[in-house]
Amino acid sequence: MNSELIQQRHSLVHHALGTRIVLTIYGDQYFPVMEESMRLIDGYEDRLTVNREESEVMNVNHAAGHHPKVVSPSTYELIKMAVKYSRENFGFNALIGPLVKLWKIGFAGANVPKDADIQARLKLIDPYKAILDDEQRTVYLEEPGMELDLGGIAKGYIADRIRDLWIQRHVPAGIINLGGNLLFVGKSPRRDDGQWIIGVQDPRLKRGEDLELVRKPECSAVTSGIYERFLEVNGEKYHHLLDPRTGYPLQTDLSSVTVFTKQSVMGEIEAKRLFFNGIPSADWIAQTGNLGAVFIDQKGAAKNIN
Repeated sequence: MNSELIQQRHSLVHHALGTRIVLTIYGDQYFPVMEESMRLIDGYEDRLTVNREESEVMNVNHAAGHHPKVVSPSTYELIKMAVKYSRENFGFNALIGPLVKLWKIGFAGANVPKDADIQARLKLIDPYKAILDDEQRTVYLEEPGMELDLGGIAKGYIADRIRDLWIQRHVPAGIINLGGNLLFVGKSPRRDDGQWIIGVQDPRLKRGEDLELVRKPECSAVTSGIYERFLEVNGEKYHHLLDPRTGYPLQTDLSSVTVFTKQSVMGEIEAKRLFFNGIPSADWIAQTGNLGAVFIDQKGAAKNIN
């Protein structure tokens, strides 16, 4: 345990990416890096947000069905990754926005749409209709009404970029918390073995109440779950996690899946892969970068995969 470093713990709170961000760094001399990190976050939000009329992603959306749009290298990199995994058709889909706006679960006007309307929206979320040109660095959505939304992958990507900055600045240890998406950097000063103690939320209780505690070396912890937003109609509950393969909320016995990965952006992808799959594939834990997962079913039973 590094008691001197523990005493040099600094945290900074920021609101961006539609969530509460908390950065924690150990070491007095590294405090200025947190301000630099916040500016980095704001820059990515300016380029990636779909909650404003103007951004690089919104420029692509406004041009859907008309013409390609050039984007910056980092935005193109993230869009290319999002489209690649969307085409794997396991549940993650960065073009699902038109379907989400039809159901509106968690927002005013939430409803159960007509099946004909759902089928029509499915035609607007086809990732093969997102055309990328590596040479020109352009993105073109073929159909009017298509929308790209990187919200399901952006926080992980940004967390990884913050970690890159911290490594460049020789930060010995810290925690990047982007609205519950966690990335632990370096060795924990609180334990002699350098491992971090990570709580896994109990979906049945208020935020911050943990069902499981795991010990991991530096890693990312990302959760996919259905327990926070619901629509109830005629006694039937519809959660917000829509299956892009059917257009309806995913049918599942799970409440959440938390994955531990080397890269936070891959945590975003793998949490959704495992949640939609329901169980880990036989070789999932053996794949490079995957460090473990905790499955919690709707009865509150947890299964730890190491």
